[in-house]
Amino acid sequence: MDRGDNPNSVICKLCGEAFTLPEDEVDGNLPRVLLCGHIYCTCCLQSIQCDSVIRCPECEVESKLPEGGVCFLQEDSRIIGLIYTAKINRIKSLRCDRSKNRRRNKLSSPTDINSNTEDIEQPADIGKIERAVEEALVQAAENLAQLEQIHETLTTSLAEQVKRERARLEMEIKQAADKAFHAVQKWRDVQLSQLTKMEAQFSASQAEVCCVQERMKALDLAMQMAREVLRVPFLEQYCTLDKVLETLQAPVDNQSFNMQCVTMDSGMSCVFQSEGLNRSLALSLKMEISNPKQLSDTPPKGYQPGSSNRKSPWQRAEGSNSNYILPSRNKHPSPQKQDKESTGANSPSSRGSPPSPRPRRRSSFSRHSSGSDVATPDVIIEEFLDEGQEHALPPTGPELANDKSRSNRRRKKQFFGNKRNVTQWVVVTHIVNPSHFYVRYLAEKRESETLSKRINQLCSKDCCHFTSNDTLETGSMIFVKWKEELWCRASVVEILQNGCMEGVKACKVTQLASIRVFYLDYGLTKTITIQSDEGTTESLLSVNNHLRKVDEAVKVELGHFAPQAIRCSLKDLVPYDLTKGWSKEAQVEFCSVVSSAAVEMRPLGQNRDSLLVDLRKAPMDQSSDVPISVREYLVFIEVARFYSPVTLGRRPLLYYPPVYPKINTELNAVVSHINNAADFYIQLVDNMESLLLSAKLQDCYNATTVAGEDDLTIYCPVIGQACVARFDDKLWYRAQVIGHPGGRKVEVRYVDFGNKRILSVSDLRKIKDEFFALPSKAIHCCLSDVIPADGKTWSDACTNRFISLAHQKLVTIVATARVPKTEPLPVKVFESSLDGPLANIAGLLVKEELACFKEGFKSKNDRPPGDDPAIWDPPLEVGSAPEDQNPDQNIMGEQDEEPLELQPQLKLPAQLKDLKVRVCHVNSPSSFYVQLTQYNSQLKRICELVKQECVHTEPEDMVWKAGMYCAAHINGVWERGQICSDITSSDIAEVIRCDHGNTVKLHTSNLRPLPSSLMGSLALECTLTGIRPAGGRSTWTATACDVIAYYLTGASAVMTIKELTDERPIPVSLFCSNKMGQFVSIADFLASEGLALRERKPSAAVIEKPNEIDSQPPVNKETDVSDDMKKKTHHPAPSLTPLPSLSSTVCAPVPPKPAPRTIMSAEKVKTQLYDPPELPCLGRIQISVSAIGEDGLIYIRTQNAECQLEQLRERIQQSMKTLPRQKPYTWKSVLGCAVIGPDMLWYRGQLLEVLGGHVKVQYVDYGLVENIPVVHVYPMLLCDDVPQLCMSCQLHGINPVGGKWQRDAVALLREVLLNRCMNMQVMELPTDPRVPLTVELFLDGLSLSKILCHHEHASMDQTVSAQKGHSVISPAPILDDWDINTEGLRDPEEPVLGPFIYPNLPQEGEQFQVKVKHLWTPNELFLWPLEVSADVEVDGETLESALTRINAEISDMPGLTNFPHGGPCLAEYSDGQYYRAKLMKFTSMEPIMILVQHVDFGSDDTLPISKLRQMPAELLRFPLRVLKVKVAGFKAPSVNRQIDMLPYSPVWSVKAAMDMIELLHSSITASVVAREPELTVLLYNEDGELVHLPLVRSGLAELE
Repeated sequence: MDRGDNPNSVICKLCGEAFTLPEDEVDGNLPRVLLCGHIYCTCCLQSIQCDSVIRCPECEVESKLPEGGVCFLQEDSRIIGLIYTAKINRIKSLRCDRSKNRRRNKLSSPTDINSNTEDIEQPADIGKIERAVEEALVQAAENLAQLEQIHETLTTSLAEQVKRERARLEMEIKQAADKAFHAVQKWRDVQLSQLTKMEAQFSASQAEVCCVQERMKALDLAMQMAREVLRVPFLEQYCTLDKVLETLQAPVDNQSFNMQCVTMDSGMSCVFQSEGLNRSLALSLKMEISNPKQLSDTPPKGYQPGSSNRKSPWQRAEGSNSNYILPSRNKHPSPQKQDKESTGANSPSSRGSPPSPRPRRRSSFSRHSSGSDVATPDVIIEEFLDEGQEHALPPTGPELANDKSRSNRRRKKQFFGNKRNVTQWVVVTHIVNPSHFYVRYLAEKRESETLSKRINQLCSKDCCHFTSNDTLETGSMIFVKWKEELWCRASVVEILQNGCMEGVKACKVTQLASIRVFYLDYGLTKTITIQSDEGTTESLLSVNNHLRKVDEAVKVELGHFAPQAIRCSLKDLVPYDLTKGWSKEAQVEFCSVVSSAAVEMRPLGQNRDSLLVDLRKAPMDQSSDVPISVREYLVFIEVARFYSPVTLGRRPLLYYPPVYPKINTELNAVVSHINNAADFYIQLVDNMESLLLSAKLQDCYNATTVAGEDDLTIYCPVIGQACVARFDDKLWYRAQVIGHPGGRKVEVRYVDFGNKRILSVSDLRKIKDEFFALPSKAIHCCLSDVIPADGKTWSDACTNRFISLAHQKLVTIVATARVPKTEPLPVKVFESSLDGPLANIAGLLVKEELACFKEGFKSKNDRPPGDDPAIWDPPLEVGSAPEDQNPDQNIMGEQDEEPLELQPQLKLPAQLKDLKVRVCHVNSPSSFYVQLTQYNSQLKRICELVKQECVHTEPEDMVWKAGMYCAAHINGVWERGQICSDITSSDIAEVIRCDHGNTVKLHTSNLRPLPSSLMGSLALECTLTGIRPAGGRSTWTATACDVIAYYLTGASAVMTIKELTDERPIPVSLFCSNKMGQFVSIADFLASEGLALRERKPSAAVIEKPNEIDSQPPVNKETDVSDDMKKKTHHPAPSLTPLPSLSSTVCAPVPPKPAPRTIMSAEKVKTQLYDPPELPCLGRIQISVSAIGEDGLIYIRTQNAECQLEQLRERIQQSMKTLPRQKPYTWKSVLGCAVIGPDMLWYRGQLLEVLGGHVKVQYVDYGLVENIPVVHVYPMLLCDDVPQLCMSCQLHGINPVGGKWQRDAVALLREVLLNRCMNMQVMELPTDPRVPLTVELFLDGLSLSKILCHHEHASMDQTVSAQKGHSVISPAPILDDWDINTEGLRDPEEPVLGPFIYPNLPQEGEQFQVKVKHLWTPNELFLWPLEVSADVEVDGETLESALTRINAEISDMPGLTNFPHGGPCLAEYSDGQYYRAKLMKFTSMEPIMILVQHVDFGSDDTLPISKLRQMPAELLRFPLRVLKVKVAGFKAPSVNRQIDMLPYSPVWSVKAAMDMIELLHSSITASVVAREPELTVLLYNEDGELVHLPLVRSGLAELE
């Protein structure tokens, strides 16, 4: 079929190619329908599919492909019918033309040809031709009139037909949608929108209309040709006059048109049906498409069938194919006939349309069920084909669960995709106990509704009433009234006859006393009492009021419907107390958990007449896939129990195991929980990610609790299940269920701490997937090399002592062996004691006789690995000291001995090197406070004296002044303090702690006068020397302050005073020991982290180390030991016992111990940048915008990069399965990195800046910049072979206002560009691929640069604009061609006015006379150029005379009805006259007030709309009288000593504005300095001096 022969309806809108049918071995190009309703050819759909999803090119709605791909999408049968019809008609026309040609060839001869040539030369009989043509025209006029009448009747009836059917379908759709509530709102909207295309359902009527239109078109063309022949007879020689006459004379046969087609409905209806879903009872709607039904027997209005039996040539040309098959009028064809009529009923010819080939029908599995295994679609629109049913009687007992007829009927419903032999959705109808209950299949609800309707119809007939001769028998089927007007099937179980105490097998209905029946469709057994006198008419009426009989015919008819109730039993479940049987509580709990909702039934076997099942209730939150087992729930609440082992169907998710430490490696840890010395848990403290876990848990689950959401509630916890549990402190922690102690309690273990608790189920919540990422933190450990003192069990005294030594304390652990993860890890635990040396806790327990060492272990090895014992061998004279003597007491030097008298004020020793200090407070590297350890006893003594002085005193009413010493009660302790500032009426004092350095705020009731004998301070303020703030700053960054405070607060250190002065802080150098026992300079540490810069010093300068001594003593053994001591000793936490001096020559051997605060040595890493992006070529390409930077840079990706991005995502996620171990890094050399995004996915990034605990990172494939915690950034490259997929761009030829893009401009760019696909013109390629491209962007053909200039965010670059005049950019393609009919539209009531005209100013540098009209600020004012725009006349009239004339006629001027921003108008001034103005903004809505600006004066005014008028267009021809300018050369002062400031510009004082007004009263001249981005001028006075100089001299302004 050629493309030129096709109408628009058979051409693909995307490619323009024609739809074709498959012929022989050639595949056709069939039309296929997407989910949105749009139709495209198969080739186009195959080309645009991506990952089994097609995005519609027209509406962008995504359609998921079935399993077979595009070829299994639904074809459009209407277009296929049109193609087939056109093909048949073309074949017939070709055959007709061939027969006519053959007939003419036979009739014509060479003589005829000669005679015809002679006729051409001689004129024909003109009169004969004219008469034939006139007669044909008369006949054609009659035919045309009849065709017009038929056409009008068909079109009118078609409109009424569509309207009537649309109204009916709207009513049915709305009724069904109301039943479905909110779950089907989307479905209803889609269906209602499809009603706008209702004409497509009436293909027969449309075909008839098309036939009539074609006939009218052919007749009209023939009439035109006949008129031309009548006007010019010689034209007869150039046309086939016989064919024209035949067309004109062809009669109109009314019977040839199927007028009955407009009496048919669409065959569509909307019904409500509920189908089973896998989780809950979901509602589904469907549009049933059946045979069209006859709406009326009468023909359309205005249609009168003709009686002519003549066949027109047109009808004869159609032949037998013009016959139409009318649809059957039977609404419900019989099941026997349905299979025979199925093919014909669905063919287009059965609906009155021309015959067309029926496309090959495919099963609905591929379209509906392929995408779902258990879940069913929310909405199913399908066509049901009923199948023939067997007439065999169904079983009548609960064994019908395995009934073959039931399974046969279920085969029809396989499109739901459920595996019926695995799980089924049911509703529990009746419960006797958990071992005896009845269910109904949810999928058979429609069948049950049909059965109920049929039973009610039968019971309403008289044939079902009992008569006095009828007899009831046990086991027979009857109808029983369930409730009013609702009857149900039942089986007779027991009959009681009047006068009999026992049941009988048969009884007359008139002698019936009571009857016990079993409802076959509900499983309920009920006793019905017949209250009436025996043998009376009332007894028969009473029986018929409750019962109906079932005769044989009805029994056979109802035999097609199997009993709905299935008897079931919960498998392996027995009563909790076997002696008492099933309790009432078990039945109540069973009813409450299943209620009336749909549950999932899983058959597990069969026991006699019961089906052994397990019921599973859908979870409360649809995001979880773990349903609630009814069996496990009943066991959990202790109303039932299992009598045989039960295996869980689903294995719960578990946490990752904890990360175990390496063998013989010293690590810091916290002991989180202790059961005994062989059973305790620790947490490693080097994992920084775990610090954020607790905060995230509280934020997530506290917010859920406050919001009242129960979607995370656990109803039936399973042993081993991961969860989140609430502890005694009301906080949430990760946990795992380990037991069911009973009483609806659960036992959990907190996986991050190791302790166990028995909690209520209400304290548990489901854990979200994001909290599975981190492994468990609690490591199960035991003390190595020790056993209980009695060799069997650990005593309570040993456990309590172990708890006092290690519980919730920072310790050092060393793993000694590898063990399976099911066993505790043997470790050595070292604790920092107050006495100084590092103590092995196992050794302390052995020493206190609470434990003993294992055989073969020696206690002298109580030190961490890695220490050389040769170095720590004590000297001979020190080793002879008594064992019970403290080694510290043997090594005290003279300088460390405390004086006997009290020293309240700090006095520095003569030796300023290697002073042992404790850092007590840190403000910054330039201000921190230390305490000398040699003053520890003094500090303790002073605190005791202050407490004795103040503990029993009452607050005094005294005036506290700045600098006064006081005793302050801080956190329950009396300390010395000093008032920082005078106390006001608030009674809150700011006090500095004299012995610690930090400042606190206290109420005056916590202050006491301090005796003069106790005044002083023991805290020394210091500053680090040799470094300065990084980044050229004069102050320290918050990051540097936080880092040094984190590491130094409370830490022991060695300090050397560089210069002793009276000023504070004093310059010092500070050294702390790290984990390895090495001293580290704090200044060097800050410099290595990039937080500080080293001061430039002469090359000869040497940085002193703590082990350097000015005067070197003679080298001896003691000196070597002291040096080693200085290198290895870990300084402990501060204690009241003074520590030995490092300069001492005699040192006692003590084992090393870790400092409470140590400097973590960072690993130095270095990474390169990712490869730069691949730049596009010059010209226009299509891109998508991914991000907009704060600096206005636009980050884009090409279409090729978009495809690469999807592949890169999958590659990255597959390569990164687990989190790398986090370590401290030096980020200074890191460029490229890997980032964990907020969605917990990996991305490639580039490090921009280190911000303390955060780093600024840019996603190289997206352009987005974020501040991310350090724990989510890793110094490694991901897929480094792939270049950056995102490139930066800058707009060509525009300058942002103010030299940089403002916030509102960036916000506009993000709103317009983000995630949008558009055209881009590459104007210039940079030499460096990392430098931004210079481009122009187009939004639907509009230049983004012009949009920004229109919104006054930028201005065009004049140099580039001049170059643009010589370059031609191809115009944007025309996206849409709209044919808009504007006929009948009214013109706007208010004319649209253009902008005001600005006066032409002189060139830059030329001075001209001006007059200042209005002043906004001293450097922003409105002026009028006198020489340029003075007395401008338009049509012989000045602006003043025009305004005077208009004000005289102001009452006739119309009010303002349109309020555009900046729109011109006339506004009333305070003098009652109207002047030119422009609209600025609405200031209030009640009443409506508008801010306007008088364009000829510069002043603003707020007016109601009653004082605004439309401005005549003639006033726009006058230029503006004022221009807003900025005065250059001065600015507001940086320090303003004036009190009164301008409220709308607080940087300027009122005095400066008044003085500027005085200076502008004289004759002023101006010269233009700049025109962009705003008009800037210099103002001069009469003397030629700058006007603003007096303001600068008086200090009211500063030179710019």
